[in-house]
Amino acid sequence: MTASFSSGEDSAALVSNRAVVWSPDYLSYRWSADHPMNPTRLELTMSLARSLGILEGVELLRPEAASDADLLRIHTPAYVEAVKQAGHSATSGVLGADAPHGLGTEDNPVFPQMHEASAILAGGSLAAAQEIAAGRTRRAVSIGGGMHHAMPDWASGFCVYNDVAIAVSWLLDNGFDRIAYIDVDAHHGDGVQHAFAHDPRVLTISLHQHPATLWPNTGWSSEVGEGAAEGTAVNLPVLPGTVDALWLRGFHAVVPGALAAFRPQIVISQCGVDSHREDPLADLALTVDGQRAAFLAMRDLADRYAEGRWLAVGGGGYGLVRVVPRAWTHLIAAALDREIDTARAVPADWQERAHALAPSVDLPDTMGDGGEVDYLSWDGPGGTPETGVPSVDRALTRIDSAVIATRRACFPLLGLDPEDPRD
Repeated sequence: MTASFSSGEDSAALVSNRAVVWSPDYLSYRWSADHPMNPTRLELTMSLARSLGILEGVELLRPEAASDADLLRIHTPAYVEAVKQAGHSATSGVLGADAPHGLGTEDNPVFPQMHEASAILAGGSLAAAQEIAAGRTRRAVSIGGGMHHAMPDWASGFCVYNDVAIAVSWLLDNGFDRIAYIDVDAHHGDGVQHAFAHDPRVLTISLHQHPATLWPNTGWSSEVGEGAAEGTAVNLPVLPGTVDALWLRGFHAVVPGALAAFRPQIVISQCGVDSHREDPLADLALTVDGQRAAFLAMRDLADRYAEGRWLAVGGGGYGLVRVVPRAWTHLIAAALDREIDTARAVPADWQERAHALAPSVDLPDTMGDGGEVDYLSWDGPGGTPETGVPSVDRALTRIDSAVIATRRACFPLLGLDPEDPRD
């Protein structure tokens, strides 16, 4: 299929400065037949991108598995060995809530070749980082990555190896000393924040459902980093039901100012899409249109503050057929400057493939949901006693209250005025 794209760049030059990291081995990261994180979502994403012509002329970068030395940047030797043994044992499935290292819980059941499947995801994010560091590309995307909950010695939240933290650690050892990580998954990016909570060279920003209402119950606005790194953990928790326009208002009230103050050399984005209104595991109310707007915003911020260096990975998202393939096809398109109109029809050949895999699912007709992505730009907390500005929109007041709590917690530590709308 020949496709038209909104790009002013020469096609050959564009592709040579962009990387899409992909391996069919990503599909081996399969917890169980009925587990929410099913690699069908990855398969259908790549299939949709191909059907739309997004990958035309793109040579996919096939990564190698992360080595033990790579994994040990973040994880303990005992944990890596336990993952290997679990995946090679005769026992699989759920072992109990007290399973060692979290391997064998309901969230993280043991599956065959667990180490190999997890290491290839980590290798993908590491390969993306290495391509950017070497100057061979400015942007790289690996939808298999984003396992942001994994802890040094513990599997958590469907995540075995923390690929993003591994990539960040490698970058810190290879010429980078100001790395910004932006996490838009519905669940708090706790594993990455934990890995760098004491490191002032890494700015972690997470926008997520409020921790009082969703696992892992962390990511309060008061979590700002520790010691010399105070101010380099930024958390914006939003309430269940938050829609596109309000989520985007919050994003733009916090993220650009923090990046401007931090002056990153590279922006890394965890692009989980369980923030969608149809996601079965979270309670936010974004549409594919809103998620696309977030991806484009992060890409443009990387262009503005990090000389275009942008590494994007996947993450959560459990609308396996209706949501994830469309959202992450938009992500790949954004990285390649081949943006897709949200009103564009979903190709019939993709619908046929999706129907064969999920015959009971009502498939989408277009690449968007008709979401409202226009938002009121930040000009201070609306409807609060401090401003005297009346507000009849309680949802607006709530997002503004969350924004000002985050800005007051972090902005002074970054040298910014939390009350100044220009920051």
